[in-house]
Amino acid sequence: MNNYKSVIIMSFIILSPLYSQYQNITVSTAYFPNEVSIMINPKNPDQVVIGSNIFYIGADTSLSGYYYSSNGGFNWNMGILHSNVARPSGDPVILVDTSGYFHYLQNANYAVNPRWWDRELIMKSTNGGMNWSNGEAIGFDSLTVQDKPWGCVDLSHSPYRNSIYVTWSRFSEYRNPTPLDSSYIMFSKSANGNQYNWSNPVRLSKLSGDAGDSSNTMEGVVPCVGPNGEIYVSWSGPKIRKQQYGIFFDRSTDGGNTWLDDDIYVTDQPGGWYIFIPNLFRCNGFPVTACDISNGPYRGNVYINWSDQRNGLNDCDIWFIKSTNGGNNWSQVKRVNNDPPGKQQFYSWMTIDQVTGYIYIIFYDQRNNPLLNANVYLARSTDGGESFENIKINNSPVPLNIYLFDYIGVSAHNGKIRPVWMGNYSIITAIIDSFYNIGINTISSEIPADFVLYQNYPNPFNPKTYIEFDIAEHSFVNLSIYDLSGREIEKLVNRKLAPGKYKADWNAENFSSGVYFYCLESGRFKDTKKLVLVK
Repeated sequence: MNNYKSVIIMSFIILSPLYSQYQNITVSTAYFPNEVSIMINPKNPDQVVIGSNIFYIGADTSLSGYYYSSNGGFNWNMGILHSNVARPSGDPVILVDTSGYFHYLQNANYAVNPRWWDRELIMKSTNGGMNWSNGEAIGFDSLTVQDKPWGCVDLSHSPYRNSIYVTWSRFSEYRNPTPLDSSYIMFSKSANGNQYNWSNPVRLSKLSGDAGDSSNTMEGVVPCVGPNGEIYVSWSGPKIRKQQYGIFFDRSTDGGNTWLDDDIYVTDQPGGWYIFIPNLFRCNGFPVTACDISNGPYRGNVYINWSDQRNGLNDCDIWFIKSTNGGNNWSQVKRVNNDPPGKQQFYSWMTIDQVTGYIYIIFYDQRNNPLLNANVYLARSTDGGESFENIKINNSPVPLNIYLFDYIGVSAHNGKIRPVWMGNYSIITAIIDSFYNIGINTISSEIPADFVLYQNYPNPFNPKTYIEFDIAEHSFVNLSIYDLSGREIEKLVNRKLAPGKYKADWNAENFSSGVYFYCLESGRFKDTKKLVLVK
């Protein structure tokens, strides 16, 4: 049963080299969107789906909008979710399973039950986000409130492959901080994946918070899956109410059947997850959990990213911590934003490119902005979280006097990065196919006789060099740089090109001296050459 209302919108591309090196694309401005989530389909990276809160009020009220692209994020269509199971009610989470099916997880039954949201609702799309199923309810309880769901799919090759795991906060009463009311973390699973057969919810958090929807509340839970099917979960809340706030961690190694006897206390979150940013309606520093299941050197590492104001109310920062042994021990906390102290960075989200193992963290940033605006930055780590590079990715400032609400998003697959954030009551994404957006120019549109990769020039070089190549027919082209170990360190071109002669440039200012290789692949053609960086 397909319950949806579709609105066709042709998004437009904003090219503005004065502000950012990336194409920014307005996805939608309809129905006052806010609070966004995004996912690339690894089986077909041209399929990208976004979810957002909306204000579609009427006889068929819905607070959940969806947006789908079939060409890698350049153009978008929009729809409004409807279901006979329950009213779609925002807090969107977009997942994708091993079959390439998308899943839209959300709160449900806003303003239907006097207790706000009485269940979570998950809906499935088997055609790239165009149509959605009627959905199924998760965690229904008419006497409590369900909020802040998040989910993940087991993409490992474990016995639990394609299981879907969902976590959320349960309130005995919503936004009521009296001592008699409480909040705690819940879990449910569908062990047969996209067929949907949800288990009875179980409580994960051993401690409870209050029900005030503040730093004394257990909230912001995000699950992820390890390389052997482990389930890792982290959330924020009080270790000692009104005194000590921190990040908690739990783990299951048997597909969610059993969990740790005691939650692991990962680290303090000074001031808690509820953050005050001047001129912003509200802000949180919820943690994001992710695990490297790539075949790279950091496979199995567990990462947590969050924000807090440990350095003062005028200095919110983005933080990162990792475990190399399944969460038993944790590293020192590392600051992700690389600007001098004294500015505000907030609302972060993290993802891992499970092909390369690279970590990407997106966040709003005021390092160069007045109090009323922010920019959007993307941080990348190629060394398992030991260091982070930062780049600005937005073209227009983000006004803070709008409803950003609780989430920002980013998804990455094989070097293709698609972030999503809020503009001025608009959803914005960017086309990032190379972190440093290497330049590529068409030298000639005359059709070459063959595919050819030429020697770079100058060579040796410091820090910039040029690589020319011929494309003999319309084809998907990949031009990448590799180190001596054969590890891909930069993707210069990763898209379809028309026949012609091209020139790409590589700026290696962030790499050390040494011998590197560049490889051009297109269809059956493949050629590799050596280049030398001398600093």
